Amino acid sequence: MKEAAQRDRRLYWPGLQRFGAGFPPAASALREPDGLLAVGGDLESGRLLKAYRSGIFPWYEEGQPILWWSPDPRCVLFPERFTRSGSLKKTLKKEKFTITFDQAFDAVIRSCARTHARRHHTWITPEMILAYNRLHRQGHAHSVEAWQDGKLAGGLYGLRMGGVFFGESMFSHVSDASKAALATLVAQTMDLRLIDCQVDSPHLRRLGAECIARQKFIRLLKKWI
Repeated sequence: MKEAAQRDRRLYWPGLQRFGAGFPPAASALREPDGLLAVGGDLESGRLLKAYRSGIFPWYEEGQPILWWSPDPRCVLFPERFTRSGSLKKTLKKEKFTITFDQAFDAVIRSCARTHARRHHTWITPEMILAYNRLHRQGHAHSVEAWQDGKLAGGLYGLRMGGVFFGESMFSHVSDASKAALATLVAQTMDLRLIDCQVDSPHLRRLGAECIARQKFIRLLKKWI
């Protein structure tokens, strides 16, 4: 039984066609599908933290094995380049939302899961929710909440390691709520040098995100974590 459990935690490296106890170099990730690096393993805190430090993150749907990714290029947001639209500036000026940190982590991650599930199959599975709640209790994962009239209107969650915030997901029940949470994160988080957005999208581009080469991204992780 013990040997079987150990095998279950091992990683299959598709690009290298073999198994290993740890992650292969990010540069060995597949080009198609872009960034697929390893399959299997578990979501224990130590493995997750090692993955993020190495520029790797889990992304899979319920019913699939755990899939680990390191796409090239990588979508990132440098805080000083965060773009506040005209409507967001008005929202922030009017103080429509009360913004808090780490007050409702579980509610935020579950709201993100429900939001994505309505659009398509979500990668925020029950297993992922348990794993990131555990990271939150350990002080690694954090949430930013936007409240309106005492109700959770939007927010985001991710991991903070050194000067890097690894953004996982965001949601809004009210227009601009998640953007207000992100704007507050950028403005109030000391020594924040980089926000990892993982995968490019038009929405992220409008917020000022850009794509950089994976090699540069990993260099910045080594510099700022």
